[in-house]
Amino acid sequence: MKKMLICALGSLLLSGCAVHKQMTPMGGSKADGTVKMGYSYSILEVPTVDMEQASTAAANKCKIWGYEGAEPFGGQTKQCAEPSGGGCEQFDVFVEFQCTGGKAAEH
Repeated sequence: MKKMLICALGSLLLSGCAVHKQMTPMGGSKADGTVKMGYSYSILEVPTVDMEQASTAAANKCKIWGYEGAEPFGGQTKQCAEPSGGGCEQFDVFVEFQCTGGKAAEH
């Protein structure tokens, strides 16, 4: 019984916790019409991301610049933000969005 409890607890620790992450603007260029959205997570987390929310946030940023909306392009980039002895403790994930339409796009 004790072994089963230890094994179950160990499995939970190794599998990580599912956690909702919200993408926020992390950079971009009005002139190029690009918005960089991103989030961070630790090695013990299993992130779930609402890409619809990310698209809406990117589109809102683009609208401030005079564009009509935004579309993701190029997939996502993951990089180690906090290296540790044998791996990585913290990751940053980025998705680039291209602003679309609007007066700013005509220049």
